[in-house]
Parts: sequence; C-alpha cells; structure tokens
Amino acid sequence: MSGTAHPSNARQEPDEEAPTEATADQQESAPEPASQPPARPEPHPPLPVHRAVPYMLAATLLAITQGLGQGFVSANIPAFAGDLGVTTTQSSWLMAVYMIPRAALPVMLIKMRTQFGLRRFAEVGIALYVVVTFAAVWMTDFRSALVVQALSGAAAAPLSTLAFLYMLEPLAPQWKMKLGLPLALLLLMSGPSLARVISPALIGDGGLTWVHLTALGLAMASLAAVYLLPLRPMPHAKVIEPLDFLSFGLLSFGFGGTIISFVEGPLHYWTSAPWIGVLLAASVAALAVVVVLELHRARPIIDIRWLASPAMMHLTATLFLFRLILSEQSTGAPRMFLALGYAPSQMTTLFAVIVAASLVGALACIGWMKPGRVPAYHLVALLFIMAGAWLDSQSSMLTGPEQMYVSQALIAFAGMLFMPPAMMTGLIAALSKGPQYLLSFVIVFISTQSLGGVLGSGLFSTFVTHRQAEHLQPLYAELTATDPQTAGAIAARMGQLAATVPDAAQRQAQAMAEIATSASRQATVMAYNDAYFLTFLIAAAAASALVLHLVRDWMAARLAPKAPSETVVSQ
Repeated sequence: MSGTAHPSNARQEPDEEAPTEATADQQESAPEPASQPPARPEPHPPLPVHRAVPYMLAATLLAITQGLGQGFVSANIPAFAGDLGVTTTQSSWLMAVYMIPRAALPVMLIKMRTQFGLRRFAEVGIALYVVVTFAAVWMTDFRSALVVQALSGAAAAPLSTLAFLYMLEPLAPQWKMKLGLPLALLLLMSGPSLARVISPALIGDGGLTWVHLTALGLAMASLAAVYLLPLRPMPHAKVIEPLDFLSFGLLSFGFGGTIISFVEGPLHYWTSAPWIGVLLAASVAALAVVVVLELHRARPIIDIRWLASPAMMHLTATLFLFRLILSEQSTGAPRMFLALGYAPSQMTTLFAVIVAASLVGALACIGWMKPGRVPAYHLVALLFIMAGAWLDSQSSMLTGPEQMYVSQALIAFAGMLFMPPAMMTGLIAALSKGPQYLLSFVIVFISTQSLGGVLGSGLFSTFVTHRQAEHLQPLYAELTATDPQTAGAIAARMGQLAATVPDAAQRQAQAMAEIATSASRQATVMAYNDAYFLTFLIAAAAASALVLHLVRDWMAARLAPKAPSETVVSQ
C-alpha cells in the first residue's frame, strides 16, 4: 500500500516490540534536550496475533466508553433536565460544556505525547474520568452538573485517540487500513446510537443513577486496560513552548464559542439572543489569530501548511460535508419522533437496526476496501443516502420508528461505506510524511468531526425550526370557526369529549386546543420532510460532482497517451 510503513524498515529489537515497564519509564524520565528536534520515530513491527487481540479488545473498550459517555449526554437531555429541576433549554448547556474540551483538548495531545508520552497522559486522564464519573452519581444541582460534564469531556478527550492507536498499532501495515480502521470507526461512530439502545433500560423509572454507574464501570475498566497494555514508547523531546498555551487558549475559545453558538442558537433562534452572534464572531476571530500564529512558528501545535494543502483541504471538505449529511440521522429521526410523542423506549429497535447496519458497512469495507476503490465506495454511499433521505421525506403524522428501519439502515450503512475509505486516504497521506503524522491526522480528524457534528446538528435544527414556522402559519390561518372543515373537526372532537367534559364551553376550548396541537405536529412533520429532502438534494449534488470528477479523470487518462511529452517520458 503506497505511503504506509513496511515492517522491513522497522526496528526488530525485542525490547521495542515488547517494552518493559522500566523501559517506558526510562524514556518518560529522560527526554531529549530542548534544543534538539524530536527524533523521527520509526514504525513499530506488528505484534503477534495472541498479543494483538488484547490491544484490539482494549480499543473496543475505549471506543465504547467514549461513545457511550457522549451518547448518554445527548440522548438523555430531557432526563437530565427533570433530574436537575431545570428546563430542557437550560440542560442543553450540559452538552455544550461536554463537547468543548472534547473538541479542543485533543489538539494538545500531539505535543503532550512527544514530551510526556501518551500513556502517562492517558492514565492521568482516565483516572480523572473515573473520579468525575463517580462524582456524577452524587450531583444534585445544575451548577455541579455543568462542572462534572466539563471535566468529563476533558477526561474523555484522549479516549478516541487511544482507541485508534490501540486498534492500529499492533497490526501489520496492510491490516491497519483494511481491518483496524473500519473497526475503530465502527466502534466510535456507533457509540451514540448504542447509547440510545441501552439508555431506556438503564433509566427505568426515570433515575439516572444506573446511567452514571455504567459510565463509571466502563471508565474503571478502561483505566485497567491502559495500565495493563501500555502502548509502545516513542522518542521524547521537550517540545511544549509558552506560545503553545496562547495558541491552545485561543483555539479552545474559538471551538468553545462555536459549539455554544450552534447548540444554543437553534434553541433561542439566533436573532432573539444577540450574544450568540457576538460570541460566534469572536470565536471566528480567535481561530483566525490561531492560524496566523501557527503559520509563523517553527514548531506549531498544528501543521497548518500540511492541512492547507490541496489534497488535505479536499479531504477535510469531503469529511465535513458528509458529517453535515449524517446529521439527518443523529438529529432528524430522534427529534421528530420525540415531537410526535414517542418515548425513547419505543425507538430502541430503530437504533439497534442502525448499529447493525453500521456493522454490515464495516464488514463490507474490511472485505473489499482498497485505495483504488475509494471513489466507487463514496458514490455508492451517496446513492444510499439519497435513497434513505428520499424515503424519510415521505413521512406523515402516522409514521412510526418501524417505518424508518429501511431508510435509516441505508444511511447508517452508507456512513460506514464512506468514512473508512476517506480516512484511509488521509492516513496514507499522513504516513507518507512520517509515522509521527499518524497521531496528528487522527487528532485533527477527531476534533474536526466533533466540531462538525455540533455544527451539523445546529444547522439541521435551525432549518427545521424555520420551516416549521413557515408551515404553521398557513395551517393556523385555516383554523377559523368560519371554515367548514375546521368547524366539522371541532364538532367531532366535542362529540368525543362529551362523556368526559360536561361543560360545552370547556369542550369547545379543549377541542380547539387539540386541533391546534395536531396542526403543530403536522407542521413539524412537514418541516422534517423538507430537511430530509434537502439532505437528498445535497447528497445528489455531491454524487453528481463526484461523477463529473470521475469522468474528467477518465477522459484525462484516455487522452494522456496521445500527448507527445508523455510518449517521450514513457520511452
């Protein structure tokens, strides 16, 4: 595979393949002088199967711990609101403060691993995660919940990175992409859906105690796995500089302000809260300053020039666009069914189908994924998304979770068809620059995907809110007593209420209220149908652009042999 490191170039010393605790500690305690650049790490040889399997199981545990931790927050916002005695709008801050360190802190892992070692950072981080998860069991007020969720996001930040490294490091180069990458992405992407499957059973009568205890147990198991299965050490050097803290502070403010804006913006509807626009503008300015600072540094936190190369910009735009498209699944169906009155326990089978379809997609990648097949995988994925979004756009007030099994399975399958090939392209480009770029790409990918998920959810919710208002206005205009259909509907409802509501005026008021509620639900379904159809159009546009790109490449390949310069070179 082009761009990957081959085992023949790797060191074969026994202590490098299976480092003892003393070896790791010696490397941790004896960094290189600050004046020397960090040594270029050589690729590690693959571990034998009997030693690689425990590392892959540890990756599974770490990915599930991180995915469920995030999914428990996003899936149970109403439950958190009821448990803490606040409104749903207020409880949305729990998701915002969790995602801010989750998106920003991984960027510092690039230099932290070089100077301190990722294992030491991971042990401290997961130990902190155990402590704050234990504290979450006892939180009783909203302020303490905010603090605990912020600490949980910070402690969970390295888990996704560790899951990737534990899955990829023990494998041979040809299996890193073919097996390790699809499995790692499957576990990380399925976490939020899996949380929606098991949350109703854990909540039971409405308490969140078992949700917190489950997260605590997974965190403790992850701590044990990281301690018992250390990653192989890399050469260390003092690379953290004072200016890193300024860049990281500005980056954290930029990411944090953007996340808060896109979480709270749809709830306050943007223009109703001027502080959202001010915060978003300040966040963009902070991120612009970070770019300027990093471009003028000899040893930046993020290699902006590499990320700004045409190939990486194209890959980043592709991943970000696809993350926006997938918001249809993470934000669309669950919220529509909640608006229609379905309980979370009635949607568990739907999300179980989504997890199963993701597994099938990962198996398809393991079986047939190759670098030359990436465009074909992406085209098939976009076609599946188009089909799923088109089916969803035909929803009505009678649509239930069981009517979306096929459409949501198509979208989940497409997600796993799209993401591993795209990640493979980026990882090959990273490894061609050197093994040290592997961690850089993984961390940047995790941060941008976390940020992209929040942005996609915010944009999707904003569009739905706007379209709901547009549909509700004409529906309410029709609900007049002089309208024959409305009058007939009111009379029919009053007849149904006659046995339970003896007062005629009260019956009429209740009947009109029920009709207004029905109109609001109808407007909600119509708004989500518009959002699903917009997803279909975006996927269709992306598929058309991809087809045109493939046709252009095909025509260029056909015409290339006829060029005189190419003939001379070939001779």
